Amino acid sequence: MSEEKNSPDFMGAVRELLAKQKLVEDLTSRQDHDLDDDAERKQYQAELRALLDRIPLDEVARIVEALEPEERLTVWYEVREERGEAILEILSDEIRQDLLCDSHLRNEKTSVTAFELRNGRLSQIRVATPYDLKCLKPIWIDLVAPTPEIRAWVGRFYDVQLPNPNNLTDLEASARFYVEDNGEVHLHSDFLLDTKEESRNVAVALILHRDVLFSVRTEELPIFRLQRLRARTQPGYVTDGKDVLLDLYAADAEYSADALEDVYAALEDVSKHVLGTKITDDEAAKILADIAREEDLNGRIRRNVHDTRRAVSFLIRGKSLSSSQIDDARQILRDIESLDGHTSFLFGKINFLIDATVGFININQNKIIKIFSVASVAMLPPTLIASIYGMNFQENFPEIHWEYGYPFSLLLMLVSVAVPFWFFYRKGWLR
Repeated sequence: MSEEKNSPDFMGAVRELLAKQKLVEDLTSRQDHDLDDDAERKQYQAELRALLDRIPLDEVARIVEALEPEERLTVWYEVREERGEAILEILSDEIRQDLLCDSHLRNEKTSVTAFELRNGRLSQIRVATPYDLKCLKPIWIDLVAPTPEIRAWVGRFYDVQLPNPNNLTDLEASARFYVEDNGEVHLHSDFLLDTKEESRNVAVALILHRDVLFSVRTEELPIFRLQRLRARTQPGYVTDGKDVLLDLYAADAEYSADALEDVYAALEDVSKHVLGTKITDDEAAKILADIAREEDLNGRIRRNVHDTRRAVSFLIRGKSLSSSQIDDARQILRDIESLDGHTSFLFGKINFLIDATVGFININQNKIIKIFSVASVAMLPPTLIASIYGMNFQENFPEIHWEYGYPFSLLLMLVSVAVPFWFFYRKGWLR
């Protein structure tokens, strides 16, 4: 066997290029931006991309699984998209979902993909021109960021009106689910997108026309890629466009459940910090920011499952589903109902953590106010003494004529200051 096919050499070469990239990035972060550093980093990226193109798919999958999460994502960005789908099918479910969630922005370009049923599995066909559709019998056509021209020729070929994905959020809530006179089913739903950088809901138009599902959206989503992988690898997973539609909603509910688990984990870390140690104001500010992010994600999850519930209920009421599909839809609704309790519990926990954190902030502020209060009380007696002796009543205060009259008054003021501090300290008010 040649040296190029020796998997340890592939792993070593990948790690070496990653180390070089990391070194250049560290040098760049510690000094002024340099064009030479950019050129060197791009050179290493090109070398890594070329190396990954030469490595067999199963070997790339093994390397990706062996790397640390940050290095894994760096390597994954350099894998060509046409090889990426095949590599995802080899990876374990956990790593596959991590890559899908973290690299959703990798494919922002316009794409049209048709899916046919072949031997019980979905077969994926890239569509570039109207002529590519003539020999196809798809059950699902997926459009990502389509141009007006693409929407026009796909719509003409299948006699369906495809909406502009950029205008989906302009619709009123009452106009998001409806049936046309010709039997077309239109659903405009929100799908959750949760990444390390942000969480948001992405609007997707879903149209059932003559048993073909059309999905139109502005960007790639982990739920759709995961659905494609499952349908391609599991025989009998879907049988028609309605099955694909229901499975998309089921995957959305599952994705929301995974996001809730992340919220649970994040709040558990916050709880240990809030309830385990004393916190400063700066730490409290950071904790409040973390809690706010989790509250925002929890709110988006709740909105997302509510939207999914409305869509699935609309499909059941439409009486266009088969008996088995109705059972699947009802199971999706039961899964969503179980998520409602979790989101409500998390809202309660978030409110408790916010109250506890604000309480610590108030305690810290009260300590500062307490010091000023004690100081103001302690300074009252010496102020009174200074005021009395400042009146110069010589007949009533013979000590004014003493040789040590002024030192005596100063000592008296010091004692009057020390006594309140000693009293407050013994009471524990200064601790």
